[in-house]
Amino acid sequence: MKTRFKKNAKIFDIAITAVAGMVSVGVMLYGVTHFGLIKAWPELVLNVFYIACLVMIWMYFFNSRRITTQQFNYWCSISVGTTVLLRDILFPPPLAYYALHLSCLTLSVLLLCMLTYFYARKNWQSYTKRNLWVICIVDMLIAALYNLDIYLEPINEYTDYMLTEIWIRPTITYGLVACFVTETEKE
Repeated sequence: MKTRFKKNAKIFDIAITAVAGMVSVGVMLYGVTHFGLIKAWPELVLNVFYIACLVMIWMYFFNSRRITTQQFNYWCSISVGTTVLLRDILFPPPLAYYALHLSCLTLSVLLLCMLTYFYARKNWQSYTKRNLWVICIVDMLIAALYNLDIYLEPINEYTDYMLTEIWIRPTITYGLVACFVTETEKE
């Protein structure tokens, strides 16, 4: 099979994203079966979007003719943006402190605006590497704040699953940004 990337660093970035994403999604699917569909159905909906991103990364990595760069960017942005909208803005998890909730909500709106601005541009290749990495960093900040909140609250049976779920999207965002940076380098 012919891969799109030739540098070992890029192959490593995509491999880390794929392995971490698959393990995380697998853990969350196990959590859905363990806790039942009635309690964990939102995680199942989010996992559909995460799996779609992982499949598109796989197709893009192996230079599939079924997906162009423009389609990859568009559909991945839709999937990541939908998870931001659902998990962080419309149905945010209850947090221990209002300041954490407000910080996460503000960063989530910022992330959604950055994704919208980036992918709505006709010439998205002109976006700089620094701007691309800011998308990933903001997503990691959101995950870190959720992680902090989990450690401030009492630990229960959901804690391990929540810690896994929080870091799925930043992992996928890291892989997407690594692909996008490669595309900007080609231009």
